Amino acid sequence: MTGEIFFRVVMGTIGIAFFALFLGLSYKGIDRKIAAHMQSRIGPPLRQPFWDVGKLLVKDNVVPENAVSWLFNLAPVVCLASSITLLLYIPIAGYEPLLHGHGDLILILYLLTIPALSMVVGGFASGSPYATVGAQREMVTMISYEFPLAVAIISVAWKMSDAFKGDIFTLSFISSHPIWGNVGLLGVAGLILILLALIIVLPAELSKIPFDVAEAETEIAGGLLVEYSGRNLAMFYLADGVKTFALTSLVVAIFFPYGISQFFGLGSIPSFIIDFLFFLLKIFLVMLFSVTLIRVGVARLRISQVVSTYWVAITLMALLGLVLLMWDSQVLTVRWW
Repeated sequence: MTGEIFFRVVMGTIGIAFFALFLGLSYKGIDRKIAAHMQSRIGPPLRQPFWDVGKLLVKDNVVPENAVSWLFNLAPVVCLASSITLLLYIPIAGYEPLLHGHGDLILILYLLTIPALSMVVGGFASGSPYATVGAQREMVTMISYEFPLAVAIISVAWKMSDAFKGDIFTLSFISSHPIWGNVGLLGVAGLILILLALIIVLPAELSKIPFDVAEAETEIAGGLLVEYSGRNLAMFYLADGVKTFALTSLVVAIFFPYGISQFFGLGSIPSFIIDFLFFLLKIFLVMLFSVTLIRVGVARLRISQVVSTYWVAITLMALLGLVLLMWDSQVLTVRWW
């Protein structure tokens, strides 16, 4: 039995990895195409990310003379592997994740830091002054957005403990018990604030404009990745696509875990297809509002502005959402009595 479980986990991980790589690159192409049209440009074709990765994979890696070579080469592998590991704990299209258990919501918060930390380690290991500045900026940015991210996630879990009896720190449990129908008016307002805070955190998690100060080409020549090339750069590129898909899937699993197949009364296979396509649509909409529209409509911020934005505005937004959820629980309790 143990061998069967191990085989299922291994094959499932390989399948999810290829699935995530394909969708991650596909969504990157869609994102670039939409951004180009919003800026009155034609933009690259949708398959351009696949061409970029294919071209990088056939090129040799160039390791700087002053780099710590083993650490420099290990960083992109860890970045890509940790991004794929994230998806093993996130429900896809309403189905239970491949790996799940008590407290995996907290584990996901830790796993979210590993891709960024691996990029920081790779930047320091390269020996480049530009990459060193980029690594320092990335560390400051991480410190800024991790707190509002944790507040947003824990607020939802805390509210779930009021509404349900169960393992509320398991993401599959949260996904199977939509929270919107278990809050009052104050709770809805609080959830909207928490959702907005989480959406604004996503660009920083993905190092996108306006929070890409660690990779600012016009200031530090690419920052963290300035010395990377060939297969190593391809792995970072793939990790970015996979992490984008993982983070948007996380938002969908927490806030929008709904399907539409029940409205059509179809068989199991057509229902799966409809729910899966609806899931991809939800992923696209989250990516559109959290990545594409923000990076097109807002110019890059200075590192001081990034810190003040997350530590003040976004943290206060998430905390206000938490307070509204607490007040909502008190109002519902008084009304019940």
